[in-house]
Amino acid sequence: MTERIVWSEYIALDGVVEEPGEWSIPFFSDDLARYKNDELLTSDALLLGRITYEAFAAAWPEMEETEGDFAVRMNTLPKYVVSTTLEKAEWHNSTIIADNVVDEITKLKQGSGHDILIGGSGDLAQTLIASGLIDEIRMLVHPIVVGKGKRLFEGADTAIELNLVDTERFESGVVALVYRSGS
Repeated sequence: MTERIVWSEYIALDGVVEEPGEWSIPFFSDDLARYKNDELLTSDALLLGRITYEAFAAAWPEMEETEGDFAVRMNTLPKYVVSTTLEKAEWHNSTIIADNVVDEITKLKQGSGHDILIGGSGDLAQTLIASGLIDEIRMLVHPIVVGKGKRLFEGADTAIELNLVDTERFESGVVALVYRSGS
């Protein structure tokens, strides 16, 4: 069996993906929490870029009392961080992938058949999309125009066709758009 790589991204209407903790919180609802919980429970591992990894590693170990089983799952899942600058990955069960990124992630996909979840990590995701390694993209579009910040696919120079395979609207107005490769 092969694992699927699923990229889940919080995005504002104007394409901003930077610092979602600063603008997404008012739109978090019980049904969106269930969606994110199900997403995490169907995953065997997390795959993260350095910036997202460092933010998660700083936050999640301290959140088990307030966030319960979700935080426990975040803290115990195997985590792979793609970075050429990170020297140590101290968050429990973390491994650094510094070289041969595409080859190493291709090897990860030969696992048990469950999902490898990418949370955020837009630069990493763009590299993996260009290499044909992302199987599903879940854009969680928030009903806000942020105005400034890094936008999704900034600097992309190749068209990639995707097929919309599912949508879901949440109580707060967030919409999940689920895409798979167009090929």
